[in-house]
Amino acid sequence: MASEAEIQRILAQAAEPLPRIGQDLAAAFDRFGDARVVLLGEATHGTHEFYAARAAITRRLVERHGFTIVAVEADWPDAAALDRWLRRLGPGGPVRPPFSRFPVWMWRNEEMRGFAQWLRTHNDALPPERRVAFRGLDIYSLGSSIEAVLQHLEIHDPEEARAARRRYGCLTPWQAEPADYGRAVLFGDRHGCEDAAVAQLQSLLEAGMGGEEWLFDATQNARVVRAAEQYYRLMFRSGTESWNLRDRHMFDTLRAALDHAGPEAKAVVWAHNSHIGNAAATAMGWQGEFNIGELCRTAFGMDAALVGFSTDTGSVAAAHDWDGPMEEMALRPALPGSHEARLREAGLPERALLDLRTPRLRDALSQPALERAVGVVYRPATERRSHYFEAVLPDQFDALVWFAQSRAVTPLPSPGEEEATPLGA
Repeated sequence: MASEAEIQRILAQAAEPLPRIGQDLAAAFDRFGDARVVLLGEATHGTHEFYAARAAITRRLVERHGFTIVAVEADWPDAAALDRWLRRLGPGGPVRPPFSRFPVWMWRNEEMRGFAQWLRTHNDALPPERRVAFRGLDIYSLGSSIEAVLQHLEIHDPEEARAARRRYGCLTPWQAEPADYGRAVLFGDRHGCEDAAVAQLQSLLEAGMGGEEWLFDATQNARVVRAAEQYYRLMFRSGTESWNLRDRHMFDTLRAALDHAGPEAKAVVWAHNSHIGNAAATAMGWQGEFNIGELCRTAFGMDAALVGFSTDTGSVAAAHDWDGPMEEMALRPALPGSHEARLREAGLPERALLDLRTPRLRDALSQPALERAVGVVYRPATERRSHYFEAVLPDQFDALVWFAQSRAVTPLPSPGEEEATPLGA
C-alpha cells in the first residue's frame, strides 16, 4: 500500500485544474457525453459552487450531447410546476407555491433561478416534443401529490375523481403532517391506508400511460402517494428500510421519466453525494443501504456516470435542526484522515477534477477513508458523528469535482401566493 506522501503526490499529479465556473469548466465533462445518465452530486445541500457547476455542466450536456431530462432531489409536484413553466405546458399544478416546504433554500435560490431561466430560453428555441423536461425524484409530497391526482382527474375524468376522493379519504387527514400518520399506524390503533393508495395507482395504470402528459403526471403522483404511505410507516421502524424505499422510488421515477421520453432520452440527475455515489462502496452499503447511484450502476453499467462534488472549507446554507431557519454557517475545515483533508494537503488547485477511473488513482485510493456529508442540517459541534462516513472513493464515483473554498447559496425570498415564475419574479 502506498504511503500517505505518495498518495498525495499521485493526487497532485492526477488533478486536472478547472477554470472558473462556466462553459470552459463544463467542457471537461465532455468525457461523459455518451452516457445515458450522468449523476451530479453535492457534499452539502447549500453550496453555491455545487449548484453553479452542475448548472454549467448540465447546460453543456444538453446543448452538445443531447440530454433531454433534468431530474433532481425534489418533490414531483413542485418540479412539475417548474417543468410546466420551462416547457410552456400551460396552467395546472399544486394550489400552494412550489418549493415552499422546508428546506426552501435547497431549490429556491439564485443559482437555481439562473439555471431555470437559461433552460426556458433554450426550450423556447425547440419544438415542443424536443424540449428538456424537469422532473422531481423525491418522496415527501404526500399532500401535494394527492391534490395533483385529484386536480387532473376532476378535469379529465370527474367520475374517477370521485372514486379517488373516496380512496384517498383514508390519508387526507394526515396530509399536513404525514409523519403523524406513520406514528399512529405503528404505535396507535390506526389502520393503514396502503390498500387505498395501491388501488388508486392501479386504477390510473389501467387507464394506460399513453403519451398524455396529464396522465403521466397523475400516475407519477399516485406512485408518490403509494411510496410516501409506505415511507411514513417505515420511518419509525427502520432507518435502513425507509432509506432504501426512498432511493428505490427515486430510481423508479428516473426510469419512468426516461421511458416516458422515449428510447433516445438521456438524463442528468442532481442529488446529494450520498444518493448518487455507489452506496456499495460506502459504510451505507456495508450496513445494508443502497441508493440511486448503485441502482443506476446496476441498470446502466458504464452508461451511468457518477460524479461527486466536494469542498474543504468556506460557508454553507443550512439549519441547525430539521424545520429550523436557514443560516449561513461557517463550514469547518475537513477532519484529519478524511478524503477532503487528503485533497487539501495534496495542494490541489482551487478548482480541480479527478478522473477516478484511471488505474493509478484507483490503486492509490483503494482503502476506505472518511468522507463528509452535510445535508440541510449542519451540526458543527458533532461534526464527526453527524457528518462523516467511510467510503472507497474510486468505487463510489467515476470522478470527483473539488472546490478548496466554497460559499453558501443565495436564497430567494419566501414564496408568495402569486408569483411570476415558480421560483419567484
